[in-house]
Amino acid sequence: MSESGPLGIPQAPPRAASALPEAARMRVLMRVGDEHTGVEMLRLVLHHAVADLGGLGGMVHLQRVPGESERLDLVTVSGLPREVTKAWEVIGRQDETVPARALREGALVWLPTPGAGEDLEDPDPFPGGTGIAAVPLPAPGGPFGVLSVVTTAPGPPSAVQREFLETAAGWVSERLRNPGPPAARTVTPAWSADEAAWTGPRFRQALKTAQVGTWDLDLRTGRLSWDEMTMQLFGFDPETFHGQLDTFIELLHPDDRARVQADLQDAIDKRGYSVTEYRVCRPDGTIRWVEARGQVLLGDDGEPTVMAGTLWDTTDRRIAMDSVGRALRHMSDGFLAMGDDLRIAYVNLQAERLLGPWRSLIGKLLWALPGIPVAWLEARCRQAVADRIPTGFDVRWPTDQRWYHMRLVPVPDGLTVYFTDVTEKRLAEERRTAAERTAAERTARIEQLNAALAEAVSVQDVVTAVAERVLPPFRANGLVVQLVEGDSLRVVGGVGYDRQFLLQVPDRIGLREITPNNDAILAGAPQYISSRAEMRHHYPAFAPAAFEGGKHAWAFLPLIVSGRPIGCCVISFPQPRLFGEEDRALLTALSGLVAQALERARLYDAEHVRAQELQRGLLPQELPLLPAVTVAARYLPATEGLDVGGDWYDVIPLSADRVCLVIGDVMGHGLSEAATMGRLRTAVHTLAGLELPPDEVLSHLNDVVSDLGVDFYATCLYAVYDPVARVCTFGCAGHPPPALVHPDGSVHFPALATDPPLGAATPPFETTEVPMPDGSLLVMYTDGLVESAHRDIDSGMSHLARILATAADRLPEGAERTAARPSRDARHLEQLCDTLSSALVPAQQQTSDDTALLVARTHALPAGDVASWWLPEAPIAAGQARDHVRQQLIDWRLDGLVDTTELLASELVGNVVRHARGPIQLRLLKSRSLICEVTDGSPTTPRIRRARDTDEGGRGLQLVAALSQRWGTRYFAKGKSIWTEQPLP
Repeated sequence: MSESGPLGIPQAPPRAASALPEAARMRVLMRVGDEHTGVEMLRLVLHHAVADLGGLGGMVHLQRVPGESERLDLVTVSGLPREVTKAWEVIGRQDETVPARALREGALVWLPTPGAGEDLEDPDPFPGGTGIAAVPLPAPGGPFGVLSVVTTAPGPPSAVQREFLETAAGWVSERLRNPGPPAARTVTPAWSADEAAWTGPRFRQALKTAQVGTWDLDLRTGRLSWDEMTMQLFGFDPETFHGQLDTFIELLHPDDRARVQADLQDAIDKRGYSVTEYRVCRPDGTIRWVEARGQVLLGDDGEPTVMAGTLWDTTDRRIAMDSVGRALRHMSDGFLAMGDDLRIAYVNLQAERLLGPWRSLIGKLLWALPGIPVAWLEARCRQAVADRIPTGFDVRWPTDQRWYHMRLVPVPDGLTVYFTDVTEKRLAEERRTAAERTAAERTARIEQLNAALAEAVSVQDVVTAVAERVLPPFRANGLVVQLVEGDSLRVVGGVGYDRQFLLQVPDRIGLREITPNNDAILAGAPQYISSRAEMRHHYPAFAPAAFEGGKHAWAFLPLIVSGRPIGCCVISFPQPRLFGEEDRALLTALSGLVAQALERARLYDAEHVRAQELQRGLLPQELPLLPAVTVAARYLPATEGLDVGGDWYDVIPLSADRVCLVIGDVMGHGLSEAATMGRLRTAVHTLAGLELPPDEVLSHLNDVVSDLGVDFYATCLYAVYDPVARVCTFGCAGHPPPALVHPDGSVHFPALATDPPLGAATPPFETTEVPMPDGSLLVMYTDGLVESAHRDIDSGMSHLARILATAADRLPEGAERTAARPSRDARHLEQLCDTLSSALVPAQQQTSDDTALLVARTHALPAGDVASWWLPEAPIAAGQARDHVRQQLIDWRLDGLVDTTELLASELVGNVVRHARGPIQLRLLKSRSLICEVTDGSPTTPRIRRARDTDEGGRGLQLVAALSQRWGTRYFAKGKSIWTEQPLP
């Protein structure tokens, strides 16, 4: 019963299944014709033996003298490199190698190789896990050779494989000992026994039509018989041919005679056949090539009796082959032919120049030659033979470093290889590709330059764009841009020169000087200097400056706009350069683009300068130094458009050491917004000078903005800090709330009463009072600091709070925050402004809105520097005021101000008693100056009037104004305060 396979299909018994390939192989071998040589038969059998055992390769060894020689010689190999088999070329009969043992024992032997774990003597061990199976080649006197296979199976060959090896060895031994067709060794072939059929008229007619002659040679008598065609080929006729073998021998060409005789004798000795081609010297003096085939026929006694055969004229074919051979030999391409074993069989002269002399190449593998690539070339050759499809590829040959197109063409008996030198073609293609790539790169850079110039707004932007996108494609390394101003050239930008040299170059060059720059401008055409020698020849005085930075060639391009020269662009090169037509045309086109861009940039720069001057004029030139606050501020213009906008800030000193801190933002960006900002700032100064509270100031500002039109709006944050009360009063019109940093480092945004922006609000405005501990940090800003296209205002304010919390740890504390160290505190606030602006508005970020930032550190007035008293509403109040003033100033060691201050206090209190109503309060403040304040409950405004000589009163305020440095009136909801300031000694 047969077993079933995985899919239920019955399987044949193991031995029958395994015997199928062996039987098929023997059937193939039995069909081998008798035209093969002995070595070819050995190689064929060896190939099938290796394939049947699934081995790595195989070898055949023969004895020099069968049965007598003490050595075995390697005659053929399959699948094994020479490096492995060279140690096996000669084996002693008494060696312990597997082939020697098989020869001595006369039977198949298998042993694992030493690499597989056996401790056997091996001249050149094979890889581990392999074995060697050797079978003797039998003969009547004993084996005359051995066939060996390197196996990869873990054990010896199976019984079926052993049977196949022994059968194949026996078959090839029989063929080697008794060559010729099997029938010739036993019986006479049927076709040769019927002489009538062999010499019949039909057959002869067929041979004549095909121009094939027949002949036979009686080996016993030496009688030679030719048919009519044979006589015609040899140049004889029946009357002149006498049938002697010597006649035939004399016709042979001297160079072929010995070979033909030896071939005939070998066929007779081996009872086989011969196939030979030779030249015949005919009686008429002509020489013809013929190919003859002959078969030895045996007699009844088994001995050779007749040799019969055919022949035909091959002269034309030979001539054609010789012509082809000469053409191949001398063709300009390299050519070589490989046999079926892929060993070189023929090379022409060009291939010899590439690979070496033909004597050293014949029989070698192409990829095994010294200095030739191995892996990929062998794989390509074998793949071409396996696929039977021609293939070609370019390769850089390692021996001469030239490029060749190698074409592999399979043929029936091997492979032909053609080498065509394509180095020049490759170089031309590379040059063309490089030129195309260069042209594409130049075109791309010009497009990039055009785009960059379109975006460039300043002269420096233009210089940078030209340096980045013009110098690289031309392999230039220097650029100088000059503009015409009056009757001279001014350098506005340079790249590729030492900074020290650029600083030493004169800023202006007169247009009347003899320089290539001026010549290009005056002529309106580019000037090209190709070398230093040319520069010295034409401009000897200018040459030293031109040579700076290692420059060797120059292109002076005039910059012309609307037919008017505006400057010159100089491009310099590190090597001498010949400027071709393409270079000149391209540089001329570039100069036109640069000229247009520079003209636009000059207009922008002029407008930019005017905008900057306007901005500087509208914003505070410097911030005041005040005892109540230390301040720092920043204005960051927008990076898109003009650097001018409507954001502003101001710090205004008020009476009693109070300070007005204000910041605002006119919606929009441009000159009109900047002008509106200037109006508002002027109005704030005026209103602050009137000592109005924040809500009234915002109401007046709202009227100012409303009068400008319906399209004008502005936000404003107005704060008044009182260092005595330590309170900050805020008024807000649509503005972001300030950030307050307490002395402990905590950060918060006070909840202010926010009204609509100015121009859209309806008064009254609300105010909010926020306590400000000593040393608090007040941060006021416009929305450009915390809001952008990539960030909403809430996340921006959160980011601001985090930065302030971190920065507060690095700010001075305690006494360092007092006015005793104002310069150090100011430096810290300046650093804080830089930190906030760089973190919230990075330099590389494009912004469409300007930003204002105002940071203030508050300083409370010490309690010991403040003194106040309530006075009665009676004439005695003036006397009490003088007593209080005298005693307090003595305590403060300000004795020199006693008389003046007594007089001021007496006048102010007397005016209240006479013209106003109580309650009356007197207050003295010691700060940068001595401040004297008298407060009452009347809103009446005191006015200075010119008193006549006869008037008894009206001179009090004139006296106050004369004795004080400043004086004024401050109003409250239920009264007013008149104050004076005197400088301290």
